[in-house]
Amino acid sequence: MTQSTSLTLRALARLLGYPDAALRAALDEVREALHTEHALGKQSTLAALDALTGWIGGQPPLEVEAAYVETFDRGRATSLHLFEHVHGDSRDRGPAMIDLLQTYEAAGLYLDDGELPDHLPVLLEFASTQPPAQAREFIGETAHILQAIHAALRARRSPYAAVLAAVIELTGEAVRDQAAPAPAVSETELDQSWQEPEVFDGCASAATPSPVLQPGITQPIQIVRRPAPASGATHVEEGATP
Repeated sequence: MTQSTSLTLRALARLLGYPDAALRAALDEVREALHTEHALGKQSTLAALDALTGWIGGQPPLEVEAAYVETFDRGRATSLHLFEHVHGDSRDRGPAMIDLLQTYEAAGLYLDDGELPDHLPVLLEFASTQPPAQAREFIGETAHILQAIHAALRARRSPYAAVLAAVIELTGEAVRDQAAPAPAVSETELDQSWQEPEVFDGCASAATPSPVLQPGITQPIQIVRRPAPASGATHVEEGATP
Protein backbone atom coordinates (compact mmCIF):
# COMPACT_ATOMS: atom_id res chain seq x y z
CA MET A 1 0.00 0.00 0.00
CA THR A 2 1.35 3.41 -1.00
CA GLN A 3 2.21 5.72 1.88
CA SER A 4 -0.33 8.53 2.35
CA THR A 5 1.00 11.99 1.54
CA SER A 6 -2.12 14.13 1.96
CA LEU A 7 -1.29 15.84 5.27
CA THR A 8 2.32 16.35 4.26
CA LEU A 9 1.39 17.98 0.97
CA ARG A 10 -1.03 20.32 2.70
CA ALA A 11 1.59 21.22 5.31
CA LEU A 12 4.21 21.93 2.64
CA ALA A 13 1.72 24.04 0.69
CA ARG A 14 1.06 26.03 3.85
CA LEU A 15 4.76 26.62 4.48
CA LEU A 16 5.11 28.04 0.97
CA GLY A 17 2.30 30.49 1.61
CA TYR A 18 2.70 34.05 2.83
CA PRO A 19 3.90 33.91 6.47
CA ASP A 20 0.99 35.81 7.98
CA ALA A 21 -0.38 35.60 11.51
CA ALA A 22 -2.55 32.60 10.62
CA LEU A 23 0.48 30.60 9.51
CA ARG A 24 2.48 31.57 12.57
CA ALA A 25 -0.40 30.44 14.79
CA ALA A 26 -0.55 27.07 13.01
CA LEU A 27 3.18 26.26 12.96
CA ASP A 28 2.96 23.65 15.72
CA GLU A 29 0.17 21.80 13.89
CA VAL A 30 2.05 22.01 10.59
CA ARG A 31 5.17 20.59 12.23
CA GLU A 32 3.17 17.80 13.86
CA ALA A 33 1.53 16.86 10.55
CA LEU A 34 4.92 16.56 8.86
CA HIS A 35 6.19 14.22 11.58
CA THR A 36 3.12 12.07 12.18
CA GLU A 37 2.26 11.08 8.60
CA HIS A 38 5.78 9.69 8.01
CA ALA A 39 5.63 10.49 4.29
CA LEU A 40 9.11 12.02 4.43
CA GLY A 41 11.62 9.32 5.23
CA LYS A 42 14.80 11.38 5.62
CA GLN A 43 15.43 12.78 9.07
CA SER A 44 17.57 15.49 7.49
CA THR A 45 14.55 16.67 5.50
CA LEU A 46 12.38 16.85 8.59
CA ALA A 47 15.14 18.61 10.52
CA ALA A 48 15.44 21.26 7.81
CA LEU A 49 11.66 21.77 7.85
CA ASP A 50 11.74 22.08 11.64
CA ALA A 51 14.43 24.73 11.26
CA LEU A 52 12.21 26.61 8.79
CA THR A 53 9.18 26.55 11.08
CA GLY A 54 11.39 27.65 13.95
CA TRP A 55 12.74 30.53 11.87
CA ILE A 56 9.26 31.66 10.77
CA GLY A 57 8.00 31.55 14.35
CA GLY A 58 11.11 32.98 15.97
CA GLN A 59 11.86 36.05 13.85
CA PRO A 60 10.02 39.38 13.96
CA PRO A 61 6.94 39.02 11.72
CA LEU A 62 7.82 41.99 9.50
CA GLU A 63 11.28 40.54 8.83
CA VAL A 64 9.86 37.14 7.89
CA GLU A 65 7.25 38.69 5.62
CA ALA A 66 9.84 40.92 3.94
CA ALA A 67 12.13 37.93 3.40
CA TYR A 68 9.26 35.99 1.80
CA VAL A 69 8.51 38.81 -0.64
CA GLU A 70 12.19 39.25 -1.46
CA THR A 71 12.58 35.50 -2.03
CA PHE A 72 9.53 34.65 -4.11
CA ASP A 73 8.17 37.86 -5.61
CA ARG A 74 11.35 39.40 -7.01
CA GLY A 75 13.06 37.47 -9.74
CA ARG A 76 11.96 34.57 -11.89
CA ALA A 77 14.52 32.04 -10.64
CA THR A 78 12.69 31.47 -7.35
CA SER A 79 9.15 32.19 -8.52
CA LEU A 80 6.55 29.74 -7.24
CA HIS A 81 4.49 30.26 -10.42
CA LEU A 82 5.78 27.25 -12.33
CA PHE A 83 4.80 28.30 -15.83
CA GLU A 84 7.02 31.37 -15.51
CA HIS A 85 9.95 28.96 -15.64
CA VAL A 86 8.66 27.43 -18.86
CA HIS A 87 6.71 30.03 -20.80
CA GLY A 88 7.79 33.31 -19.19
CA ASP A 89 5.50 36.07 -20.45
CA SER A 90 4.80 34.40 -23.78
CA ARG A 91 1.33 33.78 -25.15
CA ASP A 92 1.76 30.05 -24.48
CA ARG A 93 1.29 30.61 -20.76
CA GLY A 94 -2.41 31.42 -21.09
CA PRO A 95 -3.47 28.15 -22.77
CA ALA A 96 -1.27 26.19 -20.33
CA MET A 97 -3.07 27.90 -17.44
CA ILE A 98 -6.45 27.00 -18.90
CA ASP A 99 -5.45 23.35 -19.37
CA LEU A 100 -4.26 23.11 -15.77
CA LEU A 101 -7.39 24.83 -14.49
CA GLN A 102 -9.49 22.32 -16.40
CA THR A 103 -7.57 19.50 -14.71
CA TYR A 104 -8.65 20.89 -11.34
CA GLU A 105 -12.23 21.41 -12.44
CA ALA A 106 -12.45 17.88 -13.86
CA ALA A 107 -11.76 16.70 -10.31
CA GLY A 108 -14.55 18.92 -8.97
CA LEU A 109 -12.19 21.54 -7.52
CA TYR A 110 -12.25 25.28 -8.17
CA LEU A 111 -9.83 28.08 -7.33
CA ASP A 112 -10.69 30.92 -5.01
CA ASP A 113 -10.54 34.40 -6.52
CA GLY A 114 -7.00 35.68 -6.93
CA GLU A 115 -5.33 32.25 -7.10
CA LEU A 116 -3.43 31.14 -10.23
CA PRO A 117 -3.42 27.45 -11.14
CA ASP A 118 0.35 27.21 -11.63
CA HIS A 119 1.19 28.50 -8.13
CA LEU A 120 3.11 25.70 -6.40
CA PRO A 121 1.06 25.82 -3.15
CA VAL A 122 -2.08 25.40 -5.28
CA LEU A 123 -0.60 22.38 -7.07
CA LEU A 124 0.32 20.83 -3.74
CA GLU A 125 -3.16 21.44 -2.33
CA PHE A 126 -4.68 19.80 -5.40
CA ALA A 127 -2.29 16.85 -5.20
CA SER A 128 -3.29 16.37 -1.55
CA THR A 129 -6.81 15.49 -2.72
CA GLN A 130 -5.55 12.72 -5.01
CA PRO A 131 -4.66 9.08 -4.24
CA PRO A 132 -1.00 8.87 -3.17
CA ALA A 133 0.37 7.24 -6.33
CA GLN A 134 -1.38 9.70 -8.60
CA ALA A 135 -0.36 12.63 -6.42
CA ARG A 136 3.29 11.60 -6.71
CA GLU A 137 3.01 11.21 -10.47
CA PHE A 138 1.30 14.59 -10.84
CA ILE A 139 3.95 16.44 -8.84
CA GLY A 140 6.70 14.41 -10.49
CA GLU A 141 5.85 16.00 -13.83
CA THR A 142 7.20 19.26 -12.40
CA ALA A 143 10.47 17.74 -11.18
CA HIS A 144 12.70 19.75 -13.55
CA ILE A 145 11.17 22.98 -12.29
CA LEU A 146 11.30 21.96 -8.64
CA GLN A 147 14.99 21.11 -8.93
CA ALA A 148 15.71 24.48 -10.55
CA ILE A 149 13.84 26.43 -7.87
CA HIS A 150 15.52 24.39 -5.14
CA ALA A 151 18.95 25.15 -6.60
CA ALA A 152 18.15 28.87 -6.75
CA LEU A 153 16.92 28.90 -3.16
CA ARG A 154 19.95 26.95 -2.01
CA ALA A 155 22.22 29.45 -3.76
CA ARG A 156 20.53 32.21 -1.77
CA ARG A 157 20.91 30.20 1.44
CA SER A 158 17.15 30.45 1.89
CA PRO A 159 15.54 28.25 4.56
CA TYR A 160 12.67 27.73 2.10
CA ALA A 161 14.93 25.37 0.13
CA ALA A 162 13.89 22.77 2.70
CA VAL A 163 10.31 22.80 1.40
CA LEU A 164 11.38 22.27 -2.20
CA ALA A 165 13.67 19.44 -1.11
CA ALA A 166 10.74 17.80 0.67
CA VAL A 167 8.47 18.11 -2.37
CA ILE A 168 11.17 16.60 -4.59
CA GLU A 169 11.57 13.73 -2.13
CA LEU A 170 7.84 13.05 -2.38
CA THR A 171 8.16 12.63 -6.15
CA GLY A 172 10.62 9.80 -5.59
CA GLU A 173 13.52 11.69 -7.16
CA ALA A 174 16.78 12.44 -5.42
CA VAL A 175 17.49 16.04 -4.51
CA ARG A 176 20.60 17.10 -6.35
CA ASP A 177 23.78 16.97 -4.31
CA GLN A 178 24.07 20.21 -2.36
CA ALA A 179 27.83 20.05 -2.68
CA ALA A 180 27.64 20.16 -6.47
CA PRO A 181 26.18 22.88 -8.67
CA ALA A 182 22.86 21.95 -10.22
CA PRO A 183 23.24 21.25 -13.96
CA ALA A 184 21.64 23.87 -16.14
CA VAL A 185 18.32 22.98 -17.75
CA SER A 186 17.69 24.80 -20.99
CA GLU A 187 14.33 26.34 -21.82
CA THR A 188 14.10 23.96 -24.78
CA GLU A 189 14.44 20.95 -22.46
CA LEU A 190 11.84 22.37 -20.10
CA ASP A 191 9.42 23.07 -22.94
CA GLN A 192 9.83 19.52 -24.21
CA SER A 193 9.18 18.04 -20.77
CA TRP A 194 6.10 20.24 -20.23
CA GLN A 195 4.49 19.95 -23.67
CA GLU A 196 0.71 20.10 -23.70
CA PRO A 197 -1.52 18.18 -23.40
CA GLU A 198 0.72 15.59 -21.69
CA VAL A 199 1.55 17.91 -18.78
CA PHE A 200 -0.37 17.10 -15.59
CA ASP A 201 -2.30 14.18 -17.07
CA GLY A 202 -1.42 11.75 -14.30
CA CYS A 203 -4.18 12.58 -11.80
CA ALA A 204 -7.52 10.94 -11.38
CA SER A 205 -10.54 12.87 -12.58
CA ALA A 206 -12.30 12.29 -9.28
CA ALA A 207 -10.66 13.68 -6.18
CA THR A 208 -10.71 12.06 -2.79
CA PRO A 209 -11.46 14.28 0.21
CA SER A 210 -8.40 15.59 1.98
CA PRO A 211 -8.34 15.54 5.78
CA VAL A 212 -7.41 18.66 7.69
CA LEU A 213 -4.02 18.86 9.29
CA GLN A 214 -5.44 18.77 12.79
CA PRO A 215 -8.99 19.24 14.10
CA GLY A 216 -9.85 22.77 15.07
CA ILE A 217 -7.08 24.70 13.32
CA THR A 218 -7.57 27.20 10.54
CA GLN A 219 -6.75 25.82 7.10
CA PRO A 220 -5.38 27.81 4.14
CA ILE A 221 -7.92 26.63 1.60
CA GLN A 222 -6.82 27.62 -1.88
CA ILE A 223 -8.73 25.06 -3.89
CA VAL A 224 -12.34 24.45 -2.96
CA ARG A 225 -14.96 21.92 -3.93
CA ARG A 226 -17.93 23.60 -5.61
CA PRO A 227 -21.20 22.58 -3.90
CA ALA A 228 -24.19 21.30 -5.85
CA PRO A 229 -26.43 24.18 -7.05
CA ALA A 230 -29.39 22.93 -5.02
CA SER A 231 -27.52 23.13 -1.74
CA GLY A 232 -27.28 26.90 -1.68
CA ALA A 233 -23.78 26.68 -0.17
CA THR A 234 -21.03 29.09 -1.08
CA HIS A 235 -17.31 28.64 -1.65
CA VAL A 236 -15.09 28.14 1.36
CA GLU A 237 -13.05 31.30 1.70
CA GLU A 238 -9.30 31.20 2.13
CA GLY A 239 -8.39 30.74 5.77
CA ALA A 240 -11.68 29.07 6.69
CA THR A 241 -11.87 25.73 8.46
CA PRO A 242 -13.34 23.04 6.18
